[in-house]
Amino acid sequence: MKPYLHRIPASEITAKEIYDQRRHFLKVAATGALGLEMSQWFTRNALAGSLTGKPNPNFSVLEKPTSLKDITNYNNYYEFGTDKSDPAANAGSLQTSPWKVSVEGLVGKPRTFDLDDLLKLAPLEERVYRMRCVEGWSMVIPWVGYSLSTLLKQVDPLGSAKFVEFVSLADKKQMPRVNSRVLNWPYTEGLRLDEANHPLTLLTLGLYGETLPKQNGAPVRLIVPWKYGFKSAKSLIKIRLVEKQPSTSWNDANAGEYGFYSNVNPEVDHPRWSQASERRIGDAKGIFAPKIKTLKFNGYGDQVASLYAGMDLKKFY
Repeated sequence: MKPYLHRIPASEITAKEIYDQRRHFLKVAATGALGLEMSQWFTRNALAGSLTGKPNPNFSVLEKPTSLKDITNYNNYYEFGTDKSDPAANAGSLQTSPWKVSVEGLVGKPRTFDLDDLLKLAPLEERVYRMRCVEGWSMVIPWVGYSLSTLLKQVDPLGSAKFVEFVSLADKKQMPRVNSRVLNWPYTEGLRLDEANHPLTLLTLGLYGETLPKQNGAPVRLIVPWKYGFKSAKSLIKIRLVEKQPSTSWNDANAGEYGFYSNVNPEVDHPRWSQASERRIGDAKGIFAPKIKTLKFNGYGDQVASLYAGMDLKKFY
């Protein structure tokens, strides 16, 4: 990897967002609607707090991070709605404390971790990752967490374990769209065990030096930066090691459009749009922003291409 370049500290950028919100509240106060605005703001941010990680230059791209505002207002989180703005508007109902994640299945030492356990398990790192969605948009996000392999080692995977299944929370009381039929709930995803153990695969607890916002998958989620974003399951409650390839929500819903592997690959188009280029969220020109060339494996080919040696990536898409 190239050396890590100096960037503005995450704490300073976050302070800028708070400053912008303060100016907004002052304007709202003049209209007499401050009480409602403050109530909504505190609901969204009740569990926000500092969660810094040591910058890791070996796992950070040399690109300007997307703004916190864009990262937290353009989300796919169907438990809270199908529009990109729905999660920010609706995720305030998510209760993220207490929280537990069970790790079970083909392991020698099954265990349930609470958030304190996860935070103490390894030193937190900040990793600036490219993220790419199938619709053709991308972001650059400074996540905070550590390699998922650190967690998996705690449970002693058995030799028969070949895959890892990830299960998200599905609570109809907290998540209004779990009542819908858009997907089969709970949301599930999966990786091969070697993919899950790759150092890039991140057990993620924060972004931009703060705990994860609810609309971004609080309080703990998966990040797999060389795959399309839907592979990075949010609000995890269960991780299960299994022998056979697990079912996954989007693959079950439409296998022709959402393969199990879902590696970012400009050579394999989605049936409804090309994957050869993308636009960066936050570009001032919006939908008229210039397209940039999509990188195979989202630019992480040097690290992960060997995982797929000899595979037909048009078949195993």
